[in-house]
Amino acid sequence: MKTENTVWHDQQVSKAQRAQLKKQKPCLLWYTGLSGSGKSTVANAVDALLFERGCHTYLLDGDNVRHGLNGDLGFSDTDRIENIRRISEVAKLFIDSGMIVSTAFISPFASDRQMAADKLAQGEFIEVYIDTPIAVCEQRDPKGLYKMARAGEIKDFTGISSGYDVPQAPQIHIKTDEKSIRACAEQIVDYLVAQGFIQ
Repeated sequence: MKTENTVWHDQQVSKAQRAQLKKQKPCLLWYTGLSGSGKSTVANAVDALLFERGCHTYLLDGDNVRHGLNGDLGFSDTDRIENIRRISEVAKLFIDSGMIVSTAFISPFASDRQMAADKLAQGEFIEVYIDTPIAVCEQRDPKGLYKMARAGEIKDFTGISSGYDVPQAPQIHIKTDEKSIRACAEQIVDYLVAQGFIQ
């Protein structure tokens, strides 16, 4: 239900001023890929590299967010859509503060990723496709989820019983089965430097 009788209040300090103070351009690194692809691992490695450079960052991890903000949501298509809607709104607030934000979510639907991109200014949304073959993800299976999904113990599991829309034109394409985590993270940081988000 839409909230009524509310008015947007402009703030005296702008996003541009906050970004200038932090000496960086705010953006959203949107990591997407199958469960076990390495989204959280790569996002954490990137966050650590950016921290070493003195950048102002924050990482919103899918599992962590479901412990709090999205703790009331399941994994049906409807709940997945709401999960991404909420996190994209939170990410937008971080972007407004001048931060470089990372989100590590499966986010299987292209329409949802587009919805998140549409909330931001042109160029602020950076889709990072963690392209790892499902066979490799199943082999890793850090949480034992694929095994449970194959046994029918988990419904609506992406890649097994629920679909995944492969990104068609991601800004950054990462293959964790071909590179070390460090190399993957450096590829992303190099992109940010090349595009002028960080010095």
